[in-house]
Amino acid sequence: MTITTMLQQSLLLTLLGMGVVFTFLIIMICFMNLSSKLIKALKLDKEDAPKGATAPVANAQDNAVVAAIAAAVHDKQ
Repeated sequence: MTITTMLQQSLLLTLLGMGVVFTFLIIMICFMNLSSKLIKALKLDKEDAPKGATAPVANAQDNAVVAAIAAAVHDKQ
């Protein structure tokens, strides 16, 4: 086996490997686009939030705890 034959085989193997990977990436992109359209069509992309649900409101006790922690950290420095 000559060096030219080995280089030709390695080039062919490299091109085949890159072709397989590139083909897989194209198939994966198509599948993701298809699943995105399917999810939007079935309206599964919206989360149902309970009515009247709001973010928790910090009360005075939480503010006191935060102030105490900040003072302790400040004293340590």
